[in-house]
Amino acid sequence: MAPPAIPAADLSSFTTYLKGCRRVIALLGAGISASSGLPTFRGAGGLWRSYDATDLATPEAFDANPDLVWQFYSYRRHMALKAQPNRAHYALAELARKNKDFITLSQNVDDKTGEEASRSVSSALGNNEDVEPDVSDERVPLSAVPYEELPHCPECKDGLLRPGVVWFGESLPLHTIDYVDDWLNKGNVDLILVVGTSSRVYPAAGYVDKARSRGARVAVVNMDRNDVGSSGLKPGDWFFEGDAGIIVPEILKGVIGDI
Repeated sequence: MAPPAIPAADLSSFTTYLKGCRRVIALLGAGISASSGLPTFRGAGGLWRSYDATDLATPEAFDANPDLVWQFYSYRRHMALKAQPNRAHYALAELARKNKDFITLSQNVDDKTGEEASRSVSSALGNNEDVEPDVSDERVPLSAVPYEELPHCPECKDGLLRPGVVWFGESLPLHTIDYVDDWLNKGNVDLILVVGTSSRVYPAAGYVDKARSRGARVAVVNMDRNDVGSSGLKPGDWFFEGDAGIIVPEILKGVIGDI
C-alpha cells in the first residue's frame, strides 16, 4: 500500500512536537476500526438490514423492540470477534508503551485498541462482548425472538437485561468520567489525538475542550476534512485526512518507529 499523502510540513511539525510531549490523550471513534472491517454507525456502514444503526443504539429503540436491538448487537459482536486490530491500534499501543502518561478514551464497543493496550484504554461505551452470539445470516429474514427467550436478570428472573454498552443520549459511566477527569486534573496536557470520530457526541466531545483548556494542541485524523468536531481547529492544530489505519502509524512513526 502506498504511503498516505501527508503534507511534509505538517508531518514534520507534528513529529517535532510529539517528541517533546509528555502528557497525551487520544479520543477514538469508529473510524479507527473501519480498517479492521467493522462498520461505523454513520456513513456508508451505518445501515444494518435497512435499519439506521444510530436509531437502534438508543434506550427508546430497546424499550420499543428489545428483540431487534439484541439481534443487532449480536451481529455487532459477531463482527467484532472476527475482526483483528489494525496498524492504528498497534501504533497507539506502542505509543502507550513508550509514554507512561498516555491514555486513550475509546468510544468503540469493539475495543480493539484495548486488546493491545488495555492498561491505557478506557472504553467509554462499554464492551460489546457482553451480548449473545450471532446466529443469523443477513441474507435470511430475521425471526422475532419471544420476550421470554430474551436475556433476563439471573437473580429476579423478571427484569430484562440489555447490551452492556452506552447508547446515544445516555451518560458515560461515572467511573470512566472520574478516571479521565482525574488524569486531566493532574496537570497540563500536551496533546489530544482525535482519531476516527467527529467528536460531536457529549460528554466525550467535551474532552477536546477540556484538554485544550489545559494547554493541549489538537491533532485530528479523519476521512472527512469537514468533520473536525464542534471544537474546530485552532492555529497550531493539525488535520490529517485519510484512513486511520494508514495515517496513524505514519504520523507516530517518528516516535514509535515502523509498525
